[in-house]
Amino acid sequence: MTTELDQMQTDMLSAIDAASGLDALEAVRIHGLGKTGTITGLLKSLGAMTPEERLTTGPRIHALREAVTSAIAARKAALERAELDARLARETIDMTLPAEPALIGSIHPVSQVMDELAEIFADMGFAVATGPEIETDWYNFTALNIPETHPARAMHDTFYLAGEHETPMVLRTHTSPVQIRAMQASGGDKPVYIIAPGRTYRSDSDATHTPMFHQVEGLVIDKGITLGHLKWTLETFLKAFFERDDIVLRLRPSYFPFTEPSAEVDVGYTLQNGKRVIGGSDHWMEVLGSGMVHRKVIEAGGYDPDQWQGFAFGCGIDRLAMLKYGMDDLRAFFDGDLRWMKHYGFSCLDVPTLSGGVGA
Repeated sequence: MTTELDQMQTDMLSAIDAASGLDALEAVRIHGLGKTGTITGLLKSLGAMTPEERLTTGPRIHALREAVTSAIAARKAALERAELDARLARETIDMTLPAEPALIGSIHPVSQVMDELAEIFADMGFAVATGPEIETDWYNFTALNIPETHPARAMHDTFYLAGEHETPMVLRTHTSPVQIRAMQASGGDKPVYIIAPGRTYRSDSDATHTPMFHQVEGLVIDKGITLGHLKWTLETFLKAFFERDDIVLRLRPSYFPFTEPSAEVDVGYTLQNGKRVIGGSDHWMEVLGSGMVHRKVIEAGGYDPDQWQGFAFGCGIDRLAMLKYGMDDLRAFFDGDLRWMKHYGFSCLDVPTLSGGVGA
């Protein structure tokens, strides 16, 4: 039996080495290790052997199977590597040729709107600030004057990270933590004029909500800031963004933990052929949340609230894109459908400018 096993192993290994392709190698594998293969038959014969025979012959049969299995795996890897090398040598691309129009990518509407926001607010003296998407409970809630019992902290709204941490960690539910970080970075003695665009996360999903969405927040910290400065900033921003001079705003009293007083901002619109068109004041639609920065938030940022004042505002970038470019379902933003991108996407060569129009 030992001589037969040795000869079988020699023959199998020679057949494996001689396999010129993956198909030939697969045939060798089936011959030896398939359901009716020779090695499989030997394994099935172990049950009919005496205990003494299994003790001496069993290990040699298993060793034969392992040797053949390893040899097949090594030969397969070598054949696949050789096939890939041949394909790479055969397929070439001339990088000096001009790109075909069909191969030129499109700018996603969200990226386009982010660029438009940066252009508009840069013209008003704002810088763009960023921060981590995984935040501590303190930056995301406590520093923004959100009490322990506030519904926004509930598990059904906030994604909490599992595991042990020194402080609870969350996927940020808004970009407001960037406001605290920006104030801290300014040292408590310099004005702050920033917008903070970026991804945010909440447990919600329907035609107008997704678990991950994009938000932009604005923050001004300076001396002598009033609600009038806030209203002028928002009017200037919306007129530039929608590229219309007939934008009408309406501020309604509201409540946000991090601002006092707080105001919801509505923009006027008209109905044309059943679609909302921004401009005028026939109807009203909420687009922004805003207010004067709360004293406790100013303190958390390292500023003296008796000397410094400020305002903040925030809105969904995805919603702005939907309103400006006529999209109905927010979920399509994240489907990755090339047909949708071809229809709503923007040319990668068009850069938003105030002189040429931010919607270019």
